[in-house]
Amino acid sequence: MRDEFRKFARRLALIGIAAMCLVEAAQAAVDFESEIKPLIESACLRCHHEKADEGGLRLDSREAAAATIVPGEAAESSFYSRMLLSAEEEGAMPPEGPRIETKQLEAVRSWIDEGAPWPADSTLKIQPRIDFIAHVQPILETYCISCHAGEQLEGDVDLSTAEAASSIEGLLTPFHPEESSLYVTVSAEKDDPQLMPPLDRDGPLKKEDVETLRLWIAQGASWPADLVLKVRAKSTPSSQPASPDDMELVRRIHAQIVAKDQVKDAAEMKDYSAEIPQTGAPYKMVAIQGGEFLMGSPDAEAGRNEDEGPQMSVRVDPFWMGKYEVSWDEYEPFMLSGIDRLKNGTRKDFNPAKHSDVDAVSQPTTPYVEMSFGMGQYGYPAISMTQHGANKYCQWLSAQTGEFYRLPTEAEWEYACRAGTQTAYSFGDDSEKLDDYAWHAGNSEEKYQLIGEKQPNPWGLHDMHGNVAEWTVDQYLPDYFSKLKAGAENPLVRPTTLYPRSARGGGWADSPELLRSSARRGSEAAWQQQDPQLPKSQWYLTDAPWIGLRVVRPLKTPSAEEMYFYWNNSSVKP
Repeated sequence: MRDEFRKFARRLALIGIAAMCLVEAAQAAVDFESEIKPLIESACLRCHHEKADEGGLRLDSREAAAATIVPGEAAESSFYSRMLLSAEEEGAMPPEGPRIETKQLEAVRSWIDEGAPWPADSTLKIQPRIDFIAHVQPILETYCISCHAGEQLEGDVDLSTAEAASSIEGLLTPFHPEESSLYVTVSAEKDDPQLMPPLDRDGPLKKEDVETLRLWIAQGASWPADLVLKVRAKSTPSSQPASPDDMELVRRIHAQIVAKDQVKDAAEMKDYSAEIPQTGAPYKMVAIQGGEFLMGSPDAEAGRNEDEGPQMSVRVDPFWMGKYEVSWDEYEPFMLSGIDRLKNGTRKDFNPAKHSDVDAVSQPTTPYVEMSFGMGQYGYPAISMTQHGANKYCQWLSAQTGEFYRLPTEAEWEYACRAGTQTAYSFGDDSEKLDDYAWHAGNSEEKYQLIGEKQPNPWGLHDMHGNVAEWTVDQYLPDYFSKLKAGAENPLVRPTTLYPRSARGGGWADSPELLRSSARRGSEAAWQQQDPQLPKSQWYLTDAPWIGLRVVRPLKTPSAEEMYFYWNNSSVKP
C-alpha cells in the first residue's frame, strides 16, 4: 500500500511539474520575431554583424550572440546590462541614436529570463532606427492631426498626444503593426474605404512613410509622453491624384444650381414633373408650403413608442418632395453604371479632360446579387441601399438637373406625411383603413409592391405609410424630442456616427403601428450582417430589403458647404 501511495504521489508530482511548465509556457509573453528581432535589427545590427563586428561582438545569429546572452539570467547578460547604461557611460548600447525605451528593456529582460528562445532559422537584416520626433511626428502632423485633434475628431480618434492615442483600443499595439489600426488603415489599398488619409485628403501616404510607421510600431511605438502634436503645413503637393468627388466638385455643382435657381418665393412653387437627363426616367415632385406643426405622438396614441415624444411644435421651410418613393427605373442606372470603380465609387478611368461633373460623382460598385431579390423592378421602389448610397444618388441627380436634391430631415418627413393632420395616420386613427393607403405585413404578400397603387395622403404623396421605409438625414436619437426646443426651426440631428441613422414610414414587412406618421426607426449594423465583404460595402444593405428613399428639394438653396454635408455625411465611421 505504501509503495502504491508513493507511486501515486510521484505521479501527482510529475503532473504538477508538467502543469507548471505549461503555465510558464503560456505566460511567456515575449516573442522573438515580433519584439526582440526588430530591436536588434534597428539598434544593434548595424555595428554588430559579420562584416562590422565592433568589439568582436556579433548579433546576426543565435550562435554569434551566445557570448553576450546568458539564457535565464538577464542580469548576467551584457546584451541587456549595456542597454541599462546611460549614453555617457563607456560601453553603453546603442552608442548613438535614441535610447532603448523602458518597455523595450522590459521585453529584452523577460525574453532572456525566459531562456532567450531564438529560432535557429531566423534571418536578421539591418533596419533603420525610428525616432518619433525625427521620423514619425512629421508624418502625423502633416497628414493626420488636422482631422484627429481638437474638438472635431473624425471617428473619435485623437492623435494629439501619446496618452490620447493609447486610450483608443487597438489603435497602437507595440511590436505588432498588423494588429494596430493606425498601420492597417494607412497601408490599406487605394480603393479600400478604410484608407487613411482618404483619397480626397492626400491619401494614400507615400510608401516610405507607411514603412516608417510600420517600423516605428514594430520597434515598440515609443512616443514622448509630454509631446503635443500640432498641424503641420505640407511642404510639397501630394503625389497622389485627389478623388474627383470632393469639395471642388460640390462647388461646381453648387454654382450650376445657383445659376439656374429661378423660384425665389414660396408663392411661386408648383408641383412639377421631370425626367432624369441621362436616362429619361420620369419623376414627380409635390410643392409643400412650409409651416409649424406638432411633431411626435400624444401619450395616448395606440402603438406609441417612447422615442416619439413628448410632442413638440417645430417649423420647417418650404420644399418639394417626391410624389413617389424613388423607383428602380430612377435608381438602377445610378447603381449599375457599367463603369470600373474603386470601392469608394469613383471611376478608375476618371479624366477631367473628357468626363463631366456627373461622371465625377461617386456611384455604387457592382452588387454581388440582384438587389431587388426577385420582388420586381420596373415601377417598384428601389431598396437595400445604404444611406450613403441614397445621399450620393441625390448628388448624382442634382449634378444632372441643376436643382438641389437631398434626403428629408425627420421633421420635414413627418410634416409631409401628416399633411396637416394630427392623427396616427394621415387618413385618421383607424388602422382598419390602412389597406386603402399602405402596403404592410397584412396585405403585401411578403414583398414590396408597385409605387403609387394606394391612395395618397391629403397633399398628394403616395406610400408615405408602408411599402418601403425611407431614409432621412438625421442621426437617430431615442431622446430626440427631449433635445428639441419649442418653435425650433428646421431641426436636424447632424450625424456623428454611422449607426444608428433615422428611417421613417415603415415597410411592407411591418405591422400597422410601425407605419404611423410619428413612428421612428434607427438603422443597425445588422442590416449588413450577411454582406461577405470586409469591410462591409458602402453601398448595399444585404439584410434590409425594406428600406428605400424619397428625395426633397428645399426652396432655399444652401451653401456649397451644406450641400457637401448632405451628400457625404454617411461617410462617417461606426
